[in-house]
Amino acid sequence: MTCSSCVPFMDHCLAVAKGLEELREAMNYAEQGTQDEQKFKIPKGRLGVTRIGDLSLQDMKKIPTLALIELTALCDVVGLELKRNKAVKRKAAERKLFGVSLGTLLENDEKLFPNTRVPLILQALLSCLEKKGLDTEGILRVSGSQSRIKSLEQKLESEFYTGFFQWDEVHQNDVSGLLKRFIRELPTPLLTAEYLPAFAAVQNIPDLKQRLQALNLLILILPEPNRNTLKALLEFLRLVVTRERKNKMNLWNVSTVIAPNLFMHKGLPNKIPEGKEKQLAEGAADVVRMMIHYQDLLWTVASFLVSQVRKLNESSSRRYQFCDRRIKNLLRKINLDKEKTEKNHGEPSKIVKVQASPFLKDSLEVRLTSGTKAADVLRQHRRSIFFWNGFFKIFFFSIPTGEHCLDPDTYLLDLYHVNPHAEWVIRQNPSFPRTL
Repeated sequence: MTCSSCVPFMDHCLAVAKGLEELREAMNYAEQGTQDEQKFKIPKGRLGVTRIGDLSLQDMKKIPTLALIELTALCDVVGLELKRNKAVKRKAAERKLFGVSLGTLLENDEKLFPNTRVPLILQALLSCLEKKGLDTEGILRVSGSQSRIKSLEQKLESEFYTGFFQWDEVHQNDVSGLLKRFIRELPTPLLTAEYLPAFAAVQNIPDLKQRLQALNLLILILPEPNRNTLKALLEFLRLVVTRERKNKMNLWNVSTVIAPNLFMHKGLPNKIPEGKEKQLAEGAADVVRMMIHYQDLLWTVASFLVSQVRKLNESSSRRYQFCDRRIKNLLRKINLDKEKTEKNHGEPSKIVKVQASPFLKDSLEVRLTSGTKAADVLRQHRRSIFFWNGFFKIFFFSIPTGEHCLDPDTYLLDLYHVNPHAEWVIRQNPSFPRTL
């Protein structure tokens, strides 16, 4: 006999082996070119691809724990020791921008712009470089003037939030130097002190696909502020690489320059074995190279993790409601209905109601067939609610799993079979600007 509170954990442990296999299959991408130039295409299943940000905040909070279990299992499979540092925190500087924790920066920024997910100072630095620095030869590699960088830092500390700072007057190499300093002087590493050794150890995994699996899981484990900030940085670095012909900064150059700022931190003990400096530096640069090159792949949530979140939510709901016999009988009926639905999985069509408030007062009746995708529904009803596909999406509200933004290629009848009791809503696609 098992305690009901242990059920979700036991279910997940039983699914680890299967989950790893599904993760390998989900990342079984088509290889093209040499290993340095390999490109991978994410094969979309019938339920589409779930990206970080598609899940509700409540559900996303469950992902790191599940991802850590999967990462531990993966490390066991490949024979890699998962080392974790103690979460040592360097004392934050008594300043407003540099040497300040991401949490503090975001807390201050949200007072000006609610729902800010990437620190405004980082957005400003990246925006300045994107506008004028992408074509600068040696950008990120060529150092600016240390005296100008220090002066620029002091000026930003006093004037940034006033809105009067003039970015047109600064040298691009000074801005790139300040960007690296911002990352380097965070009180805790951007990749976190706890998991920095795990990120560094990824390059020791022989198989490329398994290295990418490990990186994907590590990124899911990161705290949300760190993950959003890392994403903004990697998107910028990819832009730098795309201008290689003009700025003379290829993928390896960019990775080599940025790696020390991510992997070397004043708050961590510097225990590099003698003679291993070059090897470790190259390994760190290789990890950064992978994060830049494969970033679209790394910001996804594997379908089996989404499935495990659903199981956790369903188990939590059952434990809460079992105290009422009438609710218990209702749940039994729902389960019977679900079994009937699964038996009729091959039904040719199903009519569901989709809410399109505030565009329409009444809900839309949509017939789902085996070939109906989320994008098809948006196109079919765009004239009725005056929107275009690029700005709106279908959202799937599963009780109690919360909101799930759907991939446009999701086959809706398959999703209906997974959870026939969910609500369907069309509303504006939530997005946040990365640059000012």
